[in-house]
Amino acid sequence: MFSVDLGGGATLRPLEPWQAPEFLAHMDRARATVDPWIPWASRSPDLDGARATLQRYADLQSQDAGRLYGIWLEDTLVGGTMFVSFDVDSSVAEVGCWLEPAATGRGLITTGARVLIDWAFRVRGLHRIEWHCRTDNTASSNVARRLGMKLEGTLRENYPWQGVRHDTEVWAVLASDWQ
Repeated sequence: MFSVDLGGGATLRPLEPWQAPEFLAHMDRARATVDPWIPWASRSPDLDGARATLQRYADLQSQDAGRLYGIWLEDTLVGGTMFVSFDVDSSVAEVGCWLEPAATGRGLITTGARVLIDWAFRVRGLHRIEWHCRTDNTASSNVARRLGMKLEGTLRENYPWQGVRHDTEVWAVLASDWQ
């Protein structure tokens, strides 16, 4: 099986529908802190919802349009990175992430996202990788900054969450900028 060592006992591996029970247990630990930033956190409240979320990404991967990877710390799923979108025709992808509180501060998201971006540029030949995050998600914008992305703009009130519309920052890095 595909597995990338992220250091410190952490690995990055595909996250697939058959892992729905493990994903649900992880979401139960992470939901309160992940839900404001990732729309599918609240859509995975039970085993059927968790399986549907994972199946959606499996379907996207089968169409070469997205991918989902989990981050395991030792033997526990603690978060992940993903290609929210992956458009070979336009040569643009969007990378996203999530992490439960117990695993923060270890650089897992930055390292995992770097693996995805490097693969997209070096193996798949994409031209541009984007990172979208709410303007109040400082942790996420800090990861984009650490990845060498540039803040290109803000989408005003484009992300609804719990009846309130939030602004979204758009960060990006081009293949020519990637080191």
